Amino acid sequence: MKIGLFYGTNTGVTEIVSEELAEKMNARGFEVKLFDIADTELEKMSEFEILIIATPTWNDGELQDDWEEVIDDFNKFDFSGKRVGFVGLGDQEAYCDNYLDSLGKMVVPVRENGGEIFGRWSSEGYSHTHSLGQDPDGMWVGLALDNDNQEEMTDQRVEQWIEQIKDELKKA
Repeated sequence: MKIGLFYGTNTGVTEIVSEELAEKMNARGFEVKLFDIADTELEKMSEFEILIIATPTWNDGELQDDWEEVIDDFNKFDFSGKRVGFVGLGDQEAYCDNYLDSLGKMVVPVRENGGEIFGRWSSEGYSHTHSLGQDPDGMWVGLALDNDNQEEMTDQRVEQWIEQIKDELKKA
């Protein structure tokens, strides 16, 4: 399975998580290509049928700087025929009212422009009050990580998510 993993990062944490995710997925037989959106044309996503978008939520629910730079084009991108998974990072304690809001902002154009979402994640084990990154049923729209307060859970969550999406992507 050829997958394009596109990430944006301000502090480097999302980059580290994206690199580890790609490495672990490649070790399991996926073919993941990693792209920093800061120095990658958004059109590069056209080359992949399966995409993973990794982004932190910045400040009070804002998009990460590099994603903010391309969001207008992202909002218009044709996701028809593409399966898209999300990985979000944030601080659920300090920003409990907008934890992973960036996921919610980015999932809307994917859904509206023909994309199919995979990799939704349970909200069990998280403590926040509100998030745009959750669907009405309470599920996260993608893998939810909090390296500020639950860093010890990141590796386990990544491993579980890989197993989950492996099964989901086989069914397509």
